[in-house]
Amino acid sequence: MKVGFILGTLVLVGFIFLYEWPRINRTQKKEKAVFIVLLSLGTILAIVLILNPDLPGPTQMIDYIYKPLGRMLEK
Repeated sequence: MKVGFILGTLVLVGFIFLYEWPRINRTQKKEKAVFIVLLSLGTILAIVLILNPDLPGPTQMIDYIYKPLGRMLEK
């Protein structure tokens, strides 16, 4: 089941790449590099979340960091 979700994600990413890549001018090399990096990072994150959906999110990290500070300020 997870393999199907991963393949579906990769197909969607492929369509996004094929749709957007020709729209970026040939002279915009930095934009192309940023596009590839962001698309790759998003794809990796999506696959990791498919494989392990119980990963803590960024708000849980912020709560972990600032909860002791909040307790100190309440006193």
